[in-house]
Amino acid sequence: MNASLREQGLEEAIKAVGGVGALARALGISQPSVSSWNRVPSERVIAVEKASGVGRHVLRPDLYPEAKSAIALAMEAAQLKQRDAEVDEMDQLRAAEYGLLALLLFRVPTAEVLRQVAELKGDASPLGLAHLALASAATETDVEAVGREFFDLFVGVGRGELLPYASYYLTGFLHERPLAAVRQSFVDLGIIRSDSSREPEDHVALLFDVMSNLASRQIGEGYETEKAFFEAHLKPWAGRFFSDLESMRNRPFYAAVGAVGRLFMDIEDEAFSFDA
Repeated sequence: MNASLREQGLEEAIKAVGGVGALARALGISQPSVSSWNRVPSERVIAVEKASGVGRHVLRPDLYPEAKSAIALAMEAAQLKQRDAEVDEMDQLRAAEYGLLALLLFRVPTAEVLRQVAELKGDASPLGLAHLALASAATETDVEAVGREFFDLFVGVGRGELLPYASYYLTGFLHERPLAAVRQSFVDLGIIRSDSSREPEDHVALLFDVMSNLASRQIGEGYETEKAFFEAHLKPWAGRFFSDLESMRNRPFYAAVGAVGRLFMDIEDEAFSFDA
């Protein structure tokens, strides 16, 4: 099948898993079978959604026209207002912290985002001081400079200096079992991505976006769901990623982001361990 004849949803699923062969293996069918499709067969929609993380409303909009995204884009996560007045104030603050870090790690901050970061407040605690250092770093940079930092760190020519993916930190390779586990958690939580970034779901910013929504109780079943997601998909590696980011002293803005993230992960890890 010529790729140009495939419907968009099928094409997105194939790209998400790394090719026709990879999708066929994930589904347990032959590669020629998948190659012959011009769109996802109705009986395969749910299986393809689980394998690729591409929502059913994207795969077959004719069959699932009413499907809605369960979470907003990572950029929007930091700006979401708390819709549930019952959410504890500490959880609201945690949701905001996750959302801020997701925002800064998903794409280059705009001038308005930098302005807001420059207004961060702090206190004498280690995390409070890290907030103040990040605010200072935001005042000392601009969109062009921070854009160069972002490109060198996460994009690069061929590859960035850091790969912010669970699969890479846990296995040394991309698109490995940790990504499959994240995708299954997305399905279990009813999360259907609405962004078109093509970033794998185990990108740290997307995982933080989910944690922001879990902390604010907009998805999930409360504390136990939140704890399980953190311990499965962030605890094993996110602290190391932020430590690596913090060590990039020639990238001053993102080194400050790394310090905030490292301290926040330490706090979260300790908090979740209290009931162990």
